[in-house]
Amino acid sequence: MSEINIYFEQIAPFDLPKEFLKGKITEMIKEEKKERGEICIIFCSDEYLIEINRKYLNHDYYTDIVTFNYVERNVISGDLFISTERVKENALKYGVDFMSELYRVIFHGILHLCGYDDSTDKEKEIIRNKENYYLNII
Repeated sequence: MSEINIYFEQIAPFDLPKEFLKGKITEMIKEEKKERGEICIIFCSDEYLIEINRKYLNHDYYTDIVTFNYVERNVISGDLFISTERVKENALKYGVDFMSELYRVIFHGILHLCGYDDSTDKEKEIIRNKENYYLNII
């Protein structure tokens, strides 16, 4: 089984229950009837993420996460770039603590790798319900 790696780019590392998080991601992937491959979670600044958004996706706006999908068949692999600045802002906006919002964003990225989309209102409802389901487990 491949690894889940966590990195910090252009931000100071922060306290994170890494093994707990890795375990929850692994359980989530198993529950979605998939296998875990190589997953990298890169926590970064807004500026770092907007440059990735511009360079690789031709999007010129801030976002909380950009997910690069390397999934092959049932093996879930990919890179999740997460702006902790955006997560903090969204946590304040939605009245939740930082870690809850951070887990939601991570789970959102993993769900994209598992095949869920959020292009339509119906898809957004499905992925949001899945996020809530996995958040309630932890």
